Amino acid sequence: MTADAFQLYGTHAVETPPVRLTSGKLTADLADGNLRTIRYRGIEVLRAISYLVRDRDWGTYSPEIADLRIEQGDDRFDIAYRARCEGPDGTKLVIDVHIRGYPDRLDFEAEATSDTGFETNRCGFCILHPIVGVAGSSATVEHVDGRIVQTRFPDVIEPWQPFKDMRAISHEVMPDVTAECRMEGDTFEMEDQRNWSDASYKTYVRPLALPWPYKIPANQPVRQKTSLTIRDTSRSAALSAATSSGVIRLELGTQTGSMPDIGVVVTPEEADATLSARSLLSEIAPRELLFHFDPNAGHGAEALQKFAAITAAHRGRTTLEIALACKVSPASEAAEIARQMRSADFRPGSILISPSVDRQSTPPGSKWPDCPPLEEIYAAARAAFPGIRIGGGMLSYFTELNRKRVPAGEIDFVSHCTNPIVHAADDLSVMQTLEALPFITRSVRAIYGDKPYRIGPSTIPMRQNPYGSRTMDNPSGGRIPMANRDPRHNGRFADAFALGYAIRLLDAGLECLTLSALTGPFGLIAGPDEPTERGGRRPLFNTVRTLSALAGASWQECVSSSPSQVLAFAARDAGGARIYVVNLTGEERRVDSGALAKEVRLAPFATAVLPLAD
Repeated sequence: MTADAFQLYGTHAVETPPVRLTSGKLTADLADGNLRTIRYRGIEVLRAISYLVRDRDWGTYSPEIADLRIEQGDDRFDIAYRARCEGPDGTKLVIDVHIRGYPDRLDFEAEATSDTGFETNRCGFCILHPIVGVAGSSATVEHVDGRIVQTRFPDVIEPWQPFKDMRAISHEVMPDVTAECRMEGDTFEMEDQRNWSDASYKTYVRPLALPWPYKIPANQPVRQKTSLTIRDTSRSAALSAATSSGVIRLELGTQTGSMPDIGVVVTPEEADATLSARSLLSEIAPRELLFHFDPNAGHGAEALQKFAAITAAHRGRTTLEIALACKVSPASEAAEIARQMRSADFRPGSILISPSVDRQSTPPGSKWPDCPPLEEIYAAARAAFPGIRIGGGMLSYFTELNRKRVPAGEIDFVSHCTNPIVHAADDLSVMQTLEALPFITRSVRAIYGDKPYRIGPSTIPMRQNPYGSRTMDNPSGGRIPMANRDPRHNGRFADAFALGYAIRLLDAGLECLTLSALTGPFGLIAGPDEPTERGGRRPLFNTVRTLSALAGASWQECVSSSPSQVLAFAARDAGGARIYVVNLTGEERRVDSGALAKEVRLAPFATAVLPLAD
């Protein structure tokens, strides 16, 4: 795979394969010192147990691991290592780790010590429960005061922590098999990570209501331990996961609907490049152009003039996305933007407006920033932009929309974005975020009913960081959380991610889905300084063009026997009926279906359009 790594990932660097650990019917993958995909009898019990250290902007340190020792037996494994983090101003943190696995138990112990003192927003364990098959199911929570509560994992996404002051949590993995996760050394609480499109519920150390950043004192060890205990009262010793032939089955389902419009975002910084590439924009033929406008970033009349020039070469609809500064009255600020629009002869079909301050997240326990009432902002927009549809929601992510619900009666459509590298940026975690998307859209529908609904721009690179002071620069092209550039955007990985994203959202009834810009770090074409060997069009170009051409066509669900690996849907338009299929993995996959004429082999991260069999 190394020779083709750049085509797949946009970088020659490939992730180190995890080490598979086995102890009887309990298995886990060791990756970068943490445990992933913890299974019992083939069923995922926990998505991860990780020891993480966060900086003051919630960036995640990548510790240097030394003295790694792995001992593996038939019914046990034993892991030990030392991890080192280097912080600002010469500060250091050392973590000694010991992991032991048995047929029905797993212990993960860590002791962190700093001889300098060490500033952090969070230092300790994060335990991830999966969401598929777990959402809405029963759970037993033991609190730090000894209380035991019978409850459920949230089904609709919970904006705040569903469980606090936790000592342990248990759930049923399968009939007659339960798993208890016990946390020691601090007070833990759980957040619903589906808010950020993570495919997990996260139990983490140190309540968010406590101040952060905080300092680990010099020479005072911090000890924590997480234990997973399996209780199996069944008589069957067989693996519960079905034996697979290696062929993924696709079958046509019953759900149907209409394909959403596809949008492309344009910022003032990329307006000239977009105008220069207008022939490619016409080739993609997006139904919607989403123009971003932020007075706090210095955007003004010149940006609107460029938007007007781009609109003149565009045959579809347009929306102006306004991050309203709210430094004076919303009415006067909206009126000034309207005056500049008239001067530029720019009249978009819709306005999406949101207070600039709402792009920053307000975590639990934090003070909400000063902001005019949303009703006042929407009234100001209607007065300034008469006869134009007014949308609201968040220019950031579903998290912020879920925590600050906009008044549905005051807007014509609701919108938000997502980003897959808020918490983790490894390949598996990014692709797994697709699992969370149907939960997000169901939660939006639970709040806003049949209100017209848009999502985007949603890209792998992060365009803004609601959880810190900045997005992370990524000059070396690594896989890092919260980065404003991501190498995979240049490769087939992003192409597969985008098609998988669209498929996961089909039943949401979206009005518009925006997955990219035309140019720049979020774009469909690479600039002259972009690190790509392909030049010109990125692989993502083809999928966005294909989806754009399908806007308004009828779709039919296609049920995959392994949706974490292969997704598909059928669509019918004037050109006929076809199946659109994507391989979400870095390995070749074999696909068969009664709807296909023959078995198909899909290359890593490949997308394919196949005729629907008669």
